[in-house]
Amino acid sequence: MTAWAVAEVRGDQARVTLAPHPQSLARHLEAVDPQWALGWACDSVTPPVVRARLTVGGATREGLATGHTLPDARLRALADAARFFGLELPEEAQWVEYDPEDGPNTTDLDAEVEEGAAPAPRAAVPPAPPRDPQMEKARQHIQDLIEQLKAAGKAKEAAQALMRGYGESLEESRAIYKELQAILRG
Repeated sequence: MTAWAVAEVRGDQARVTLAPHPQSLARHLEAVDPQWALGWACDSVTPPVVRARLTVGGATREGLATGHTLPDARLRALADAARFFGLELPEEAQWVEYDPEDGPNTTDLDAEVEEGAAPAPRAAVPPAPPRDPQMEKARQHIQDLIEQLKAAGKAKEAAQALMRGYGESLEESRAIYKELQAILRG
């Protein structure tokens, strides 16, 4: 059910992260919610920055990630969105050997994942957290600012600032908003 996404390449080494395999995840989600949906948006081609919007059980979560290639960025964004629904994936990246023709050598990592394989995912979606109107408003302000940054040609800087998400608390969201404002003022 997992795949490896290349976050970056340095010479003959690649930093990879674990991500859900999209087709396997789709089969599991279909059993949980036949109305689930997954949407993609490419925020930047160079460097690859992708946004994944995952909707399950009426709750929507977004993931944002960069990668070595667009497919890698897609996998990493999907992993980011899936974590919001409780899918346990390690966020820590691993360095592996990399061949430009064959890609990353994840053989040893695959064995580790299989040995420590977690039980099959539960068939129930965790309840969505209660919606805080202030957090929703803060998220919308951040979204508006992101659009301004894209229009100003600063999507890369915005993506780097948003790698941790939009913030778990109102204070964190305000700090992210201030960071994005500083990028816009440049």
